[in-house]
Amino acid sequence: MRYAPAILVGRLTRFAARLRKPGGGSAVPGLVVNRIAPGYLKRTLSGFPQGLVVVSGSSGKSTTTKMLVAILRAHGVDVFTNPSTANISQGLTSALLERADWQGRVPGDVAVLEMDEGHGALVMQGVDARVVALTNVMVDQIDRFHDSEMVAGMLGRIAARAHEAVVVNADDAYLERLAAATAPGVAVHRYGVAADVLRRSPRGLGYTETAPERLAPEAGVVVESASGASAVLRDGAASVDIGLPARGTHYAVDAAAAYATAKAVLGERFSPTTAADALSAIPAVFGRGERVRVRDQDVEFVLVQNPASYQLNVDSIEPGTEQILFAIGSDVRDPSYFWPTDASSLGRVAIVSGSKAHEAALMLAYDGVEIDRVETDLGRALDDFLAAPSPSNGVKTIVFSADAMRRTRAHLGLSGAE
Repeated sequence: MRYAPAILVGRLTRFAARLRKPGGGSAVPGLVVNRIAPGYLKRTLSGFPQGLVVVSGSSGKSTTTKMLVAILRAHGVDVFTNPSTANISQGLTSALLERADWQGRVPGDVAVLEMDEGHGALVMQGVDARVVALTNVMVDQIDRFHDSEMVAGMLGRIAARAHEAVVVNADDAYLERLAAATAPGVAVHRYGVAADVLRRSPRGLGYTETAPERLAPEAGVVVESASGASAVLRDGAASVDIGLPARGTHYAVDAAAAYATAKAVLGERFSPTTAADALSAIPAVFGRGERVRVRDQDVEFVLVQNPASYQLNVDSIEPGTEQILFAIGSDVRDPSYFWPTDASSLGRVAIVSGSKAHEAALMLAYDGVEIDRVETDLGRALDDFLAAPSPSNGVKTIVFSADAMRRTRAHLGLSGAE
């Protein structure tokens, strides 16, 4: 009964927040509970019978987490997880409140949590993880993280809480250095891409520093090939064909991360066939190559969060896509952040929108992209974009930053839980 009053207050807060803003206010209950019961989050995260698994990194953590959860559930494991929009401390607490009983207990064999790298380093103070999986270190959110050394330091503090295993991207030199500093008795599992896969990505995979050598198949899980929305993983002597939730080599890398982490968690219970089937059935994650039907139109959502994800995701858009809406919101405080990238492959954009529309339009113009219209009112831009006739080639595609994504989903009535 220790946390019963806090749970009651949190649920009343959630009810009031949703009355005021349907579909919103999801982090507010967690903020309130963290204030009145500061020990609740750490105690609950430490209470799952099969432990806590944490996924963090600059990019790919949402998709990797969803893939990992699918694999574990396909093996019969009862998993508690958090939406990718709830990867900071108050969001994590709110996600726990959704499932907690009146005493604060949350059902599940294991918790698999995506954690923001900055907040994760704070949340994990005093909390042990069974397994920590790290995706990559990229130039990311310069107003928060300043440089890649800072990001690597935060990820290192998260990894230090693992007592059983750390899973790292062997192609990321920063993560390889973190792996070398792992405490005695903590196993290191690796994943990466084959040399030919890296050669077929002329811009690289976006890591701040790519390791000079590729991972050998006998040393971990290797992306042997990736084409469109399918890939082949090499796991020792075994080859595993998988489907991907969207186009792009980076999704194949996320799949390898999830596959390697599931092996670390499940041990002898792990089945490659079960894992492959689970991976192949996963839909796109919340704006990451997600396709939806809106107002009788097929629409693809493409989220860009940092220069690396911007480049990888823009490059993955089908050549010749006729109708593109490009929206950069208030989360990008300084749009010059994206200037080192090259969006010339887009060719033409129908509408540029969002609170940073004019800055984004200038950036696209310098890349040689033709722009039909700049409309700062995102709601109006969305309505006009979707009212236009269907394209003769490809589907209508919306490229957006995180703030513009949230506003887009709310405007289109897609703002429910992931």
